[in-house]
Amino acid sequence: MRRILFAFLLLAGFAWSTASAETSQQPLSASDAPGSTETKPAAELSTGDAVVLGVVEGITEYLPISSTGHLIIATQLLHLTSDVPLRDKNGAQLWFKKPSSKHPAGEPLTMKLASDTYTVVIQFGAIAAVALLYWRQVRTMLLGLMGRDPVGLKLVRNILIAFVPAAVIGLALSNWLESLFSVTAVLTAQVSGAVLMLLAEGWRKKQPSARTDRDPSELSGPESFGIGMLQCLALWPGMSRSMTTIVGGYFAGLNPRRSAEFSFLLGLVTLTAATVYKSYKSGAAMLAVFGVPHILLGCIVAAITAAVAVKFLVNYLTQHGLVAFAVYRFILAGVLGLLLARGFF
Repeated sequence: MRRILFAFLLLAGFAWSTASAETSQQPLSASDAPGSTETKPAAELSTGDAVVLGVVEGITEYLPISSTGHLIIATQLLHLTSDVPLRDKNGAQLWFKKPSSKHPAGEPLTMKLASDTYTVVIQFGAIAAVALLYWRQVRTMLLGLMGRDPVGLKLVRNILIAFVPAAVIGLALSNWLESLFSVTAVLTAQVSGAVLMLLAEGWRKKQPSARTDRDPSELSGPESFGIGMLQCLALWPGMSRSMTTIVGGYFAGLNPRRSAEFSFLLGLVTLTAATVYKSYKSGAAMLAVFGVPHILLGCIVAAITAAVAVKFLVNYLTQHGLVAFAVYRFILAGVLGLLLARGFF
């Protein structure tokens, strides 16, 4: 019961902080003319859409098949990717950032802007699920930061070292990376990621058992950095952050279970940073279009499904490794290729 209450407080607190971020953005406006009526659009994300996106996020966030790739496909199928500026009930265009000296062209409020933000923000549900499932490790790290657990401090060090490469490159190339979001990019990443997984799995099986029986806290600085560099591949939409960090764990000498564990803990930092950044950058647009209830619903659904997916992944990886997920990626890429050839997307 305490864990459930803790999860609820986390989700509620995040929704409040996201709502507060709206005040830091330029106000949404239908017109600059004095006396104009500024009417925000009604939520255009149905309850069913919120549930679907929450399920997709929760299931795919920690499986090595790419949550971003699946969410790109899902938003396309749900028709949430329109770049057409939204308008109020009077037909006046709505703005996320009004034309100004800083933004001469302005930035219109669109469904795509709102949905792109939404699919990142509901990651918070998946983050909360892992924080609860791996509370002992989180507690160990907190004690390490307080100087009361040397193993926890080493684990924190390794996670922070692995986090740095993607954080630096992601911020530096954020605008360019966002322009890559497409079904074609996802297809390419699914195939290349599947090949990488098969290579890593073949390499792992050739290693002596003693080589792959380490704890994440035992990783060296360079090994942790290597995992972080592999995580940078996941900046390409459809590659999968979980996949790249699990593969990185393989090469660093971790067995499948430990690789998944390190991937989950690294995700707490990486996904939290991405969620906070996206909320600050365009959270107001998401709130204006979808509203707090839809955001909370997506987070809660993502948390529940992520908890199930994490349990499944750890048990499955321990027994079977990554091969089945690579096969799934090839099949998905084939389906996407067929749909693209027929002009479906």
